[in-house]
Amino acid sequence: MRAVVQRVRSASVDVAGERIAEIGQGLLVLLGVHGDDTEAEARQIATKIAGLRIFSDDAGKMNLAAEDVNAEILLVSQFTLYGDVRKGRRPSFVAAAAPDHASPLVDFVAEEFRRAGIRVGTGIFGADMQVALVNDGPVTLWLDSAELRR
Repeated sequence: MRAVVQRVRSASVDVAGERIAEIGQGLLVLLGVHGDDTEAEARQIATKIAGLRIFSDDAGKMNLAAEDVNAEILLVSQFTLYGDVRKGRRPSFVAAAAPDHASPLVDFVAEEFRRAGIRVGTGIFGADMQVALVNDGPVTLWLDSAELRR
């Protein structure tokens, strides 16, 4: 799995002109699922994201996790994180999981966040979504479950 994690002051996702989800202070997580990913990778990446100490403490240092500051998470599936642009100019998405494999794993990650006590909003899997955010910092991190295993 791959995730782009952005610390935000607010974020929202709309589909067909309708607001589907929105959060205040928290994390916008764009999540891509690889064809070989399992619940093990989903649990690992959810645990890592929930525990990232990227919120400021009273001294202004990034020392607090989402659960420490009552942050929310907006989780949006993003198959394009597995776009391969090594050849030509058109990305190849063959490494991205098929929808019937990816959708349940995205849902699993959302449930892992909820089990950690974090309020989660989600987009609609496979929909044409418009995502808006106010990046805080800005703080943006990229995670890859394959790298986390090393």
